[in-house]
Amino acid sequence: MNTLLSNEDESVLRELEEALWKEDTRFNPEFMNRILAEDFFEIGRSGRVHTRAACLAVSKQKLDAKIPLPEWRARSIGEDVAHVTYNSEVKFGDSIEYGRRSSIWTRSSTGWVLKFHQGTPFENHT
Repeated sequence: MNTLLSNEDESVLRELEEALWKEDTRFNPEFMNRILAEDFFEIGRSGRVHTRAACLAVSKQKLDAKIPLPEWRARSIGEDVAHVTYNSEVKFGDSIEYGRRSSIWTRSSTGWVLKFHQGTPFENHT
């Protein structure tokens, strides 16, 4: 079994992750319904668990995230399964929240879908 991600897969996964940090795609119900797996769930920076339904119900809000996503990496962890990690930097007024992010994506007949996401807060000292 070849478990390496192609350059095309890495590019698509980066584009999908970055789309989650852009208002026009993050709050687009058609886009989100397409990329969130039916059994998707997230453990947020707060430690709270968010279901697919809860994520789809989030009201549109301003997103001011650093893109390209810092320290972005993707690796295969099985046939048609990818693990993506990166750091997030999101501005809220005069403050910035930093998070270490981890996502599990699976390839379906319609493309890559997000199965799981976790955000862990950290302090950036750079």
